[in-house]
Amino acid sequence: MYRERIADQLPVYLVMGLEECGDRTALDIAREALEGGVTIVQLREKKAPLKQVLEQGAMLRDLCRQYGVPFLVNDRIDVALLLDADGVHVGQDDVPGIEARRLLGDNKIIGISAGTLEEAEWAMAQNPDYLGVGPVYATATKQDAGEAIGTSLIREIANRWSIPMVGIGGINNENTAAVIQAGARGVAVVSAITKHSEPKAAAEVLKQTVLQSQE
Repeated sequence: MYRERIADQLPVYLVMGLEECGDRTALDIAREALEGGVTIVQLREKKAPLKQVLEQGAMLRDLCRQYGVPFLVNDRIDVALLLDADGVHVGQDDVPGIEARRLLGDNKIIGISAGTLEEAEWAMAQNPDYLGVGPVYATATKQDAGEAIGTSLIREIANRWSIPMVGIGGINNENTAAVIQAGARGVAVVSAITKHSEPKAAAEVLKQTVLQSQE
């Protein structure tokens, strides 16, 4: 259902875990972000017990469905299956996209990360629905993200293939326009929304910037 319009679902791509921020639960943050116009949500949780991931993940999935927004799981094909997620996002060292497709089915979204042109070539051979390209800018959110690569790879991929992309890594409202102008359909953010005092307002501003940059 979502695969056919994945490019339109990428403008404001929220990547989040289950940790609380201040007096807000993860579900509170997600609800406010969705109110602000987030267009896709990825659950990326590395530390919580599986029981917690499944319980809170189900609530997050249901919330996304209320807003008609795809709910993806990072890396974990098993969790995506158990939660009946709308798809997965996998890295270069995770289950290959082709295998993820075989396990999840043709109607699910498969996103793959790429940080070099060689990684993009490998990812494209896996027949993804979109690429997550980065880290575009320096980020402290993902410790193993590697050195910032700027927007040039997004531009290279856009010139070589017709594939929707999101830029990820250190993206905020100030640098969003450059990512979109390089050829990305959206920006994937973590702290720009989850750590913001007003997640709804942060999402609204990001979405406005993305849409203006696409004009």
